[in-house]
Amino acid sequence: MSDTFWETEAVDEQQTAFEPPPEPQAEPVPLAVSVDDFSALEERILRAVELVKRERQLRTAAEERAAKAEAELGEQSPVVENLNEEIHALRAERDQVRQRVERLLSQLDALEL
Repeated sequence: MSDTFWETEAVDEQQTAFEPPPEPQAEPVPLAVSVDDFSALEERILRAVELVKRERQLRTAAEERAAKAEAELGEQSPVVENLNEEIHALRAERDQVRQRVERLLSQLDALEL
C-alpha cells in the first residue's frame, strides 16, 4: 500500500475527531451516504483486500522457502558432522607426524654433537 492510503485514513480520522458530537434528537435521522463517499469506501476496501491477498501469497512463499531450507539443512547436517570428524582425525594425524619429525630432528642433532 502507498503512504497516501494511510495518510488519507489519518486525515479522515483527524477530521472526524474535531467535529462536535451530534446533538441528541428525538427521531432517528436516515444515514445519507453520497456516491463519492461510497466509491471511496469501496476503493479502500478493494485495496485492503488486494493487500491481504498479496501478503498471504508472500507468507506462503516464505513458508515454502523456509521448509525447503530446513530440508536442505537436514540433508547437510550428516555431511557437516562427517567433515568435522575428518578434520579432527587429520589434526590428530598432523600432531603425530609433527612429534615424529621433532624426534627425528632431535636424533639428528644428537648425532652431530
